[in-house]
Amino acid sequence: MTILEFLSDRLASLLIQAAFAAITFLFLLATGTQAGVLYLLCVVWFLAFLCAQAIDFFRLSSRLRELNQIMESLDQKYLFYECIPKSRNIYERRLTDLFRRAGKSMIGAVSDAQAAQREYREYVESWVHEIKTPITAAGLICRNAEPDTRRKLSPELAQIEAHVERALFYARAKSPEKDFILRRTELGEIVAQSVDQHKALLIQNGIRVETSGLAQTVYTDGKWAAFILGQLLQNAVRYRSMDSNPVIILSAKPLGKQVQLTVTDNGIGIPAHELPRVFDRGFTGSNGRIRSGSTGMGLYLCRKLADCLELELQISSQPAHFPDFRPAAGSGTRITLTFPAVHSSSD
Repeated sequence: MTILEFLSDRLASLLIQAAFAAITFLFLLATGTQAGVLYLLCVVWFLAFLCAQAIDFFRLSSRLRELNQIMESLDQKYLFYECIPKSRNIYERRLTDLFRRAGKSMIGAVSDAQAAQREYREYVESWVHEIKTPITAAGLICRNAEPDTRRKLSPELAQIEAHVERALFYARAKSPEKDFILRRTELGEIVAQSVDQHKALLIQNGIRVETSGLAQTVYTDGKWAAFILGQLLQNAVRYRSMDSNPVIILSAKPLGKQVQLTVTDNGIGIPAHELPRVFDRGFTGSNGRIRSGSTGMGLYLCRKLADCLELELQISSQPAHFPDFRPAAGSGTRITLTFPAVHSSSD
């Protein structure tokens, strides 16, 4: 609290006291009181008034600093009312009681919301595990179907499974660290697992996958990293170019104490003004409105999980062709994942 704030808060009271003092001064002057005595009384009154206001100001400022320090030290701010020190007067006691009642109501609402969210997350996880059974059964039936039917249904089943898997990862994204297993992992195995999971989708859309330099060892959770890579592959398929031979290049290289994995495609690219928003939740952009099936959740989950895994995730898109492409394309997107590397068995 500043002095100006203190004075503005008590402006009405100060004006009333000043007016009363002026009236008293005029009354005493009119009744014949000597001017010297009046001046002395005014000085004494003013000093006493100033001391009282100063004491009140420092008392309130000290109290506010104490309460602010308590608030800043709390991780869960809504428990502030439980930590308030003993009230110093009746007004403060009544105010604290009101805060306590409001706080208890808020804690009850927060607890109910957390319980409902936990139940919903558990239901989603249970549903995902249950739905995988009929998906697997449908896949087995599809294998025994006619070639034409199998060719049409296999990618659709793969898409369903990918959406189900995304729902499971999204349900767990609030606290993914509980499911982390960080260990030495071969980057090539992560890439191979992800590509194999999306093989039907890639084949159906005629997308060629090229790899280079994947014989690298990284320190990460293979399952979560494969999920991130799978989302990137799905996006590359969804936004592929219809006018050229679509290709996805997965290349890796050591970068100091890190390993950099680059996923490059020759798709339709991303407008420059939309690049800062592609990792926002639910953002589909102009391409997403043109190409159906976009939910705006894939890159959002990638960013969230990459942050949890302490992976650096960068994206760029340019209208000029990439020199690595054969044949060259008119546009494309490049996404870079930077992993912590493992250099020796002692790491």
